[in-house]
Amino acid sequence: MLKGKTVLLGVSGGIAAYKAAYLASALAKLNAAVEVVMTENATRFLTPLTFEQLTGRRCMVDTFDRNFTHHVEHIALAERCDLVLIAPATANLCAKLAHGLADDMLTTTVLACRCPKLIAPAMNTNMFQNPVTQDNLKRLADYGWEVIAPASGRLACGTVGIGKLPEPEELLQYVLRTAALPHDMSGKRVLVTAGPTQEPLDPVRYLTNHSSGKMGYALARMAMLRGAEVVLISGPTALTPPPFVETVPVVSAQDMFEAVSARAEWADLIFKAAAVADYTPAGYSGDKIKKSDADLSIPLRRTQDILAWLGEHRRTGQVICGFSMETQNMLENSRAKLAKKRVDMICANNLKVTGAGFGTDTNVLTLITPENVQELPLMSKEEAAIQVLNAALALLQ
Repeated sequence: MLKGKTVLLGVSGGIAAYKAAYLASALAKLNAAVEVVMTENATRFLTPLTFEQLTGRRCMVDTFDRNFTHHVEHIALAERCDLVLIAPATANLCAKLAHGLADDMLTTTVLACRCPKLIAPAMNTNMFQNPVTQDNLKRLADYGWEVIAPASGRLACGTVGIGKLPEPEELLQYVLRTAALPHDMSGKRVLVTAGPTQEPLDPVRYLTNHSSGKMGYALARMAMLRGAEVVLISGPTALTPPPFVETVPVVSAQDMFEAVSARAEWADLIFKAAAVADYTPAGYSGDKIKKSDADLSIPLRRTQDILAWLGEHRRTGQVICGFSMETQNMLENSRAKLAKKRVDMICANNLKVTGAGFGTDTNVLTLITPENVQELPLMSKEEAAIQVLNAALALLQ
C-alpha cells in the first residue's frame, strides 16, 4: 500500500526506540522506502545495523559522514521524502524541533522537509506534562505537525501514567492515513452501514444472516484513507473497527434505522452495505415470544426498509448507494431495486459466483446506475471498495 512512498523515520534516544525497529519492519513490508535517521543518543539503545538489516538501506546518524555520493545528503533526503515520522521523540528533540534548532543529522534533515510530518512524543509522565513540553508540542502543531498522543501505562522508569510510545501497529495506521492514498475525498462526509442485524426471539435466540461486515468495513477504511470524515454504523461483527472512523455499534434493524436516520442529513455519500434482517418477531415482549405452547410458529413483521427511507428523505446533493445480493436475474433484480428505492447506484453480486458475497475477503461486483453498468472482476474487498468510491464520487461531481 506504500509502494513508491519514501518515509523518513526519525529515532531519538529513549527506551521506546526498540519499537521503532518493529515499525521500520512493518513499513518495509508494505513496500515503503524507509530512510532511518537516528540521533547519537538513539544509538545507545539500538545500533544502526538493526535498521539497515530491516530496511535494506543505510541508516544515517552523522551529518558529516563522507560515505555518500557528492551531494548534500540531508537536503537530498528531505527532498525525496513523502512523510516524516519521529518515533520516539524525546522532550529534548521536541524542544529542538519546535524552535528550529538543527545541530545533528535528524534535525537538519527535518528542518529541510516540506512533506507532512508526524511526531510521537515518549517520555516520563512529569516531563510530558511539564508546561514547557506542552508548549513545545503546541508550537509544533501550530507549525503543521501532527502530534500523536502518547499512551498511558507503566513506563520504563516505574511511573504509571501517560508517556508511553503507542504500539507500532497504531503508529503504522497514522502513516497509512497520511500517505497511503491521495486525499481526493478530503472534505467529504461518508456514512457506511455494515454487518448483519440480530432480531431477538427470546433472551437466548435471534434471527440474523451470514453477513461478515467486511465489505462495509473496507468502504469505511478506504474512504478514511482518502481523507473523508467517516461514520460507520455496524451490526454485530468479529471485525476490528477501522482507525480514525467513528463507529456506532447497533444490534437490531430498528437500532440501525435510528442510527442512520439521525445521521443521514450530515452525509454527502451514503453506502448501505449492511445486510439488515427483513423481518423481526412480531410478538417479542422483551423476555419471550407471546405464543401458546401448542403453536410453535413465530409471527413476523417487516423491518424498516432503510435504503428506501434514504431514497425518500435524501437531501439535495447526496449520493446514495445500496448493495444487492442475488442468486438469479442479478441485473434485472438490481435495476428494479435501483428504481424502486430511488437511489443513485446499486452494487450487485451473485452469491453463486465463487469469491463473491458473505464471509470472503474478495468480491465480484457489478456497479449499476441509471445510465451505466460496470462489471468489476474478482478482487479484494478493499480494492472493490476503491472502485465503488470512485464510481460514487463521479456521481457526486
